[in-house]
Amino acid sequence: MKEPERSGWKTIRISGSGEEILYEKITPEFPVTIILDGQEFATIVCSPSELENLTIGFLASEGVIRTYNEIKSLQIDGYKGYVYIHLKKPVTAERLDHSSRFIGSCCGKSRQFYFKSDARTAKTITNKFTVSTAACFKLMKELMEGSEEFNQTGGVHNAALATAENLLITSTDIGRHNTLDKIFGTMLRDKISARDKLIVFSGRISSEVLLKVSKMGIGFIISKAALTDLAVELANDLGITVIGFARDDRMNIYSHPERISNLSIENKLG
Repeated sequence: MKEPERSGWKTIRISGSGEEILYEKITPEFPVTIILDGQEFATIVCSPSELENLTIGFLASEGVIRTYNEIKSLQIDGYKGYVYIHLKKPVTAERLDHSSRFIGSCCGKSRQFYFKSDARTAKTITNKFTVSTAACFKLMKELMEGSEEFNQTGGVHNAALATAENLLITSTDIGRHNTLDKIFGTMLRDKISARDKLIVFSGRISSEVLLKVSKMGIGFIISKAALTDLAVELANDLGITVIGFARDDRMNIYSHPERISNLSIENKLG
């Protein structure tokens, strides 16, 4: 039972030294329903912060909008958990068809997408942006050390948009996908270019995460966690550098190592 006069939830902790009562901060979980032009579009379970950025990034990732200027109005009812959004032009049925499976191809290679929106919005990245291994370790350390909520609860994911030198935008959420949508929404709203940028990420890199990074126009992602084989296949196909298990002084490079500026080993994979 939550004790209103104390901060956190009443918890019994059992350890080698015995039993104790403590009040623990637990990360909040919040369902938000997006009402698009008067119709229920989607419900996102998320952390109750940056809901405007989350909505903008989610709609862009789903192929519903391409720029922030397409939005006529956006209102948030944080108490009831609704976001009401109206577009300047009615969205077409094709762009709303985000639940059908689609198989497409790119650069002569077979590529399977989960949804039609992926085929419309995924981008092949061709930039020559490079980062040193030292910079990768530094950025990952700064992301994890700077997350107060993770350090207090251990129940959230973190992501950041960064240059080779600094973290620019950081985001926290219970959903790893949501952290990327929040960053994408901020980029669209504030007209931040994806050129010479990378994503620093705390969660597992799945194919869905990889596709979101592609849709943002970013060709480089570093994570402290693992990744899936389909994510690696898509990364190779879409021109994205993927680094996993970036912890302390170790990391694994899985695709497009040519963006690592100081590799001495032959710069080829596959």
